[in-house]
Amino acid sequence: MKMERTVFLIDMESFYVSIEKSFYPESRGKPTVVSGDPKRRSGVILAACPIAKNYGIQTAERLWEAQQKCSDLVIIKPKMETYMKVSVHITDILYRFTDLVEPYSIDEQFVDVTGCLHAYESVDTLAEMIQETILAETGVFARIGIGDNKLLAKMACDRFAKKRKDGRFTLRKVGVPVHMWPLPIRSLFGVSTRMERHFHNMAIRTIGHLAQSPLERMKKKWGIPGHVLWLSANGHDDSPLAELSADGEAKGIGHAMTLPRDYDSLAEIKVILLELCEEVASRARQSKQLGETIKVFAKGANYEQPFSFLRQRPLPQPSHYSLDLYEVVVPLFQQFWSGQPIRQIGVTLTKLSSDRARQLSLFEVDTGRKEQIGRTMDAINNKFGKASIIRAVSMKAAGQAKERAKKIGGHYK
Repeated sequence: MKMERTVFLIDMESFYVSIEKSFYPESRGKPTVVSGDPKRRSGVILAACPIAKNYGIQTAERLWEAQQKCSDLVIIKPKMETYMKVSVHITDILYRFTDLVEPYSIDEQFVDVTGCLHAYESVDTLAEMIQETILAETGVFARIGIGDNKLLAKMACDRFAKKRKDGRFTLRKVGVPVHMWPLPIRSLFGVSTRMERHFHNMAIRTIGHLAQSPLERMKKKWGIPGHVLWLSANGHDDSPLAELSADGEAKGIGHAMTLPRDYDSLAEIKVILLELCEEVASRARQSKQLGETIKVFAKGANYEQPFSFLRQRPLPQPSHYSLDLYEVVVPLFQQFWSGQPIRQIGVTLTKLSSDRARQLSLFEVDTGRKEQIGRTMDAINNKFGKASIIRAVSMKAAGQAKERAKKIGGHYK
């Protein structure tokens, strides 16, 4: 008999603020937010504690708007290095329970606990134990969505667990018609504001309406994205957790960034994609690895009704040269981008292997030259500082390479 798959989406409540409150006892019991410099785009709310949220303050809201809602707001600047260390600590905690862990963001992680459930009284017992361990060691309360797959775990966490005092909710496929279908269509992961309007024009206002619509109608309207959304509405998601090695090391090298403004021009987005490919390729060279597959991630600018996609494509041959990655990632991005303004974007190189055992190609004649270019750029940046040498296109207004060199984790050091 096949064992029922069980996936957790573990989300840290008010992650940055929870960490900061342990450093600033005077902020406890007070409305507190973590926010960047109000004079820059980064002057937005990165995290708000539950007390601040009671004033109507929301993540991604402008700081000055939040201050209008609460005049005695405690404002703390972000310490990204600290948050990343705590995030890694939480990942280490999760590895004590299962060897299938996929960090989804700095404050969210997927874990597949199917193979370890036999050691616990119940799924809920395991979830509660994970919550208690994380709270005891980091001071952060974790909400946990439980499902048959990553989609249901994510929906369970975002739509239900966050509203419960114990922070846990289970959403199995059998419960999809009861719990998911009555939700408005914008609640379905992957539905953008624009797509919501299209659905409304098609008389599709709830997830259930979409789930019970003919699949061919969705495929004719949107192709592959329409097929994926129809499957999601019915609770289907076969995506595995990101590949991990036995010791928990990710089998991929990636980099993502939150943009300083909404990018809605392909020309500008291509500049960012090239910079991301440069970063990923450099890190691959330094780790002496080649990648066979490239992934691109993008997230829309509307936080209330998010739109995102993650897609991958094989490279013509294993590489760690930025332009090889770029030539594949741009058409891949174009294929799945709906034209909506983008706020977050990332590139990941996967299926890694040692560059010491390179397979020579009859059609690739300049491998040595490309290798030399990449290594030379790495040497200059390592000696004189990151972004000492960059491609000319990064000097355009869309470029972020020089600015990112001053930051860690997307925020100023």
